[in-house]
Amino acid sequence: MTHNPSSLRLDAVSVQFGGLAALTEVSLEINPGEVVGVIGPNGAGKTTLFNVLTGLVAPSAGSFFLAGKKRDWPKTHELTSLGIARTLQGVGLFSDLTVFENVLVGATHFSKMRIFKSLLGLDGGANKKNEMRVHQILDTLGISDYADRKADSLPYPISKRVALARALISEPTTLILDEPAGGLGTGDIEWLKEFILLIRSKTSVLLVEHHMDVIMNVCDRIYVLNFGELIAHGTPGEIKNNSEVVAAYLGSEASR
Repeated sequence: MTHNPSSLRLDAVSVQFGGLAALTEVSLEINPGEVVGVIGPNGAGKTTLFNVLTGLVAPSAGSFFLAGKKRDWPKTHELTSLGIARTLQGVGLFSDLTVFENVLVGATHFSKMRIFKSLLGLDGGANKKNEMRVHQILDTLGISDYADRKADSLPYPISKRVALARALISEPTTLILDEPAGGLGTGDIEWLKEFILLIRSKTSVLLVEHHMDVIMNVCDRIYVLNFGELIAHGTPGEIKNNSEVVAAYLGSEASR
């Protein structure tokens, strides 16, 4: 198979926690312009897979490819330089910082020294450029009016958008979303679906999500995990009609 030079690929990833196999030879690929979903029952290994990809868990076996080249497994602090950004299941914002400052953290690549320099106005031209980018991304996500609000005072749906802005400000080539629709109402979920489809031309999206309407409406391809193993991979239509997937996970969701 010829891989696009901008693709991200995991080959035969296995993770052992003591005597427990959390993942067994799981492979996954995402290419430019794609939205790829990972689904499965609770405990299937979805979060473990994401944690391997983002340097939080060391795999016991497997390979990591970026831009068509095999690389060492990434460490968390290397993600931005590799063009990878992630949001968390929660929001993970700094509660004592404003919305603007939280997003500026993403623009300064999580370097504490650079963050403080930016907040104190000591970063010269780079600071001005980052500030402009923050304002642009807040406007794009419709949250400019919240720029000066402290993170701990925000409505939950707005907090989720701020977390998304902080991830996107680094202009990643791959954006990893961990249950982005969790805790959102119908209107915000519809906004999220439209936004994911809007940004796919600039950043590929890999997401874990329990809301099947999100998965089925935005994903080009879906990987299904069960008990740490990949049991299916295909388009939304193929996954919806896969009897093994329906039995393991989708159930009545498949008919919705």
